[in-house]
Order: sequence, then structure tokens, then C-alpha cells
Amino acid sequence: MSVLKAMPRFLCDEMLGRLCHYLRAAGYDALLARDGTSDAELLQQCHAEGRYFLTQDMLVREHKAARDVALILPPADLNHLAALLNEYYHLDWLGHAFTRCLVDNTRLVVADDTALAHAPADVLRSGEQLYHCPTCRRIYWRGSHYKRIYAKLVAWQAARKNPSTDSLNEV
Repeated sequence: MSVLKAMPRFLCDEMLGRLCHYLRAAGYDALLARDGTSDAELLQQCHAEGRYFLTQDMLVREHKAARDVALILPPADLNHLAALLNEYYHLDWLGHAFTRCLVDNTRLVVADDTALAHAPADVLRSGEQLYHCPTCRRIYWRGSHYKRIYAKLVAWQAARKNPSTDSLNEV
């Protein structure tokens, strides 16, 4: 598996939903497996779409298709998982932050008049640039949710200089 890739794309297993959310917040193309899709199908999807498969399922290593695409992460808290990804992929947590919808992974666009008509009045008064998802129509602004996520991304970016010594299970 390549250690450096300009902008890796990910497919996270169902157990890594929160990590997937934060990868999207950082601007990475990150899909979340749903509906009990088989490991074989997920690995096939990764090969077809040029994605890395992030999983906590040790049985994935039994699949030949896992080679060069699957990374088995240990059960750990979100900060620890981010540190492991820092170590392995050298992610830039801030360079493309808040450019994807946190819900459906679509690239965000500047809110047009139609989107602005659905924005909260107090946000419109702030004069801040708003973004929206053209797929699900959610509107994004720099409120308290943004600030909490941004603080984590800043911490993870800073932690890139002090990588973890824990091992990863690369397939």
C-alpha cells in the first residue's frame, strides 16, 4: 500500500461511522458501508473506485482482494484512530476542511438564493459565507458544531508531528 497519496479516498466499515464523519469534515472523499454489505463487495468497490478500506474486522485479511487496500484499525477512541491514520496516510486535516457534506459526502458549493431562503435568519445576518450540499440541500455555516469539529482537526493536524508508536494491521 502506498504510504503517501495526494488525496486518498476511503471506504469505512459500519463500525467506523464517526471516523468517516471526521474524514469528510477534513475534506476527504469518505464513504460509509451500509446495510451489511459483504467484505468481498466492499473490497471490490475499493479496487473499482481507488479507495482504501478502513475496517476493524480482522477477518478482512483472509480476502486476497484486501491486499494493498485494507487497513485494519484496532478498537480505539476517535483521537487514537486519527493518530493512526496520521501515521499511515500523513493526512492533512485542515487543507481541504469543510468542503464535503458530512452526511452524504457530496462536495459543498456556495449557497445560492434558493439555499439562502432556507437558512436561519440569525446566520444570514452574520454576513458569513454559507455553503450547501446540492444533494441533500443541507446548509453549512460556522456555528458551534463547526467550531467543535474544527478544534479536533486542528489538534490532529498538530499531532502529525508526534506520531503514535502503536502498530497498524496493513493487509
